[in-house]
Amino acid sequence: MFDVKKRAVIANLDGFPSVHGVWAAPELGRVYASTTGEHTVTVVEMTTLKTIARVGTIKYPDGIAYAPEAKRVFVSDEHGDAEAVIDANKNSLVTTIPLGGGAGNTVYDSGSGHILVAVHEKNELVSIDPSTAKIIGRYPVTGIEHPHGVSLDVTQRLAFVAGEENHKLALVDLTTMKVLAVYPVGEDPDVLAFDPALKLLYVSAESGHVTIFKEQGRTLVTEGEFFMPHAHTVCVDPETHLVYFPLQDIDGHPILRIMEPALAK
Repeated sequence: MFDVKKRAVIANLDGFPSVHGVWAAPELGRVYASTTGEHTVTVVEMTTLKTIARVGTIKYPDGIAYAPEAKRVFVSDEHGDAEAVIDANKNSLVTTIPLGGGAGNTVYDSGSGHILVAVHEKNELVSIDPSTAKIIGRYPVTGIEHPHGVSLDVTQRLAFVAGEENHKLALVDLTTMKVLAVYPVGEDPDVLAFDPALKLLYVSAESGHVTIFKEQGRTLVTEGEFFMPHAHTVCVDPETHLVYFPLQDIDGHPILRIMEPALAK
């Protein structure tokens, strides 16, 4: 647990084997973590930092999203080819939605009220109604192989989808669900983060390559790129515009690197 104002680690929590996705739901006062090593999602109370539930069984929980109206947590079951649905009130598994392929990242689109999940082998974005936990649409991501990372510009109704296999990024119109353009990125892209005020998109890849795009209208322009070992996870603070890169191993130690875009100065 990291305090972004003090820039200090204020707690370390044990008991999260092979943790992957983490999602904070402030309105619930909870944090959800994909404890992949034990095939569960672990629920942590924010105020006490105590584990209050472990929900499963989920074969390979990865990405997490929260749908506030339905009060449901959606979890990518990457190797189970499915989307797991958790009741946030009861901390129980509601259902598992077969996707027909490996589940990439899962995001909540507040503009439509739907959950979107990337499906690897199908090269699709799948739209899910959170209240019914039913698939309501399947949309091909043309030009992308094994879509995984997903981020949204909800205001402009745009989605950014990264392809693991062909190292490309698709710009998708969320109104028509059509691909507008495809751009090259680093090898094996994973997590994406978007700064809505600065219109900057960060695409980090497991190869360590980070690509930065500037959204201009309904296109993307490459702003730059750089390399950091293990930089496959990225997060943006929309208030300060600081960019966080948790790096797995730098000289034998994990490091959180904090960077500031030139436009934010």
